[in-house]
Amino acid sequence: MAAGNGSGSGGSSSPPCASCKLLRRRCTQECVFAPYFPPEDPHKFAIVHKVFGASNVSKMLQELPAQQRADAVSSLVYEANARVRDPVYGCVGAISYLQQQVSQLQVQLALAKAEILCVQMQQDDGHHGHSTHQQQVLSSLGSGGSTAMMLQEACLKKESLWA
Repeated sequence: MAAGNGSGSGGSSSPPCASCKLLRRRCTQECVFAPYFPPEDPHKFAIVHKVFGASNVSKMLQELPAQQRADAVSSLVYEANARVRDPVYGCVGAISYLQQQVSQLQVQLALAKAEILCVQMQQDDGHHGHSTHQQQVLSSLGSGGSTAMMLQEACLKKESLWA
């Protein structure tokens, strides 16, 4: 059964898709919106229409192969929701926020790894090669100069980086 399409020959017809209902037009078998904007979810099309316009969305969908349209609609809905939440940056704002979180978590992970190595170095108290081992630890932290300095200070003071 075709979702949201009415038949043109007077037989029983299903309700129009969300786009045709919002745009107040007859939903046909060829409606490009019907498979992706069901009548049960009118908000989905309304937000996409508000941000991109029905004509633009129709052109985009018609230019895509049928197997890519569902993914395109999903992306359009996501971007439209992001634009409503953040009209200036849209998805880019969300991506930037997530990248900042990843960076912060990477620093926390590096500090945790450094603290583990620092504790291991302290347990090796009677063995030689501390400075070589410490240099290996510092180089494993990458280019984070402040992280390396924190580790060095913590190891010298023999205290936790998290205290």
